[in-house]
Amino acid sequence: MATTNPLQFIQQVRAEVAKVVWPTRREVMLTTVMVFILAALTAVFFAAVDIIIRGGLQSVLNMFV
Repeated sequence: MATTNPLQFIQQVRAEVAKVVWPTRREVMLTTVMVFILAALTAVFFAAVDIIIRGGLQSVLNMFV
């Protein structure tokens, strides 16, 4: 395995960081809002599934009581 001296390593890191395309503020805001919306939709979906399953189980268990 080849080793590089610390100066070369720092130069290589700086060259790689310069290649990164950073998102704009608008892109960050849009993706953040999308994540919150999708998280809320997922929470509503699983809450509805939970209510349906709980209701079904309660009705099945009440038949035997």
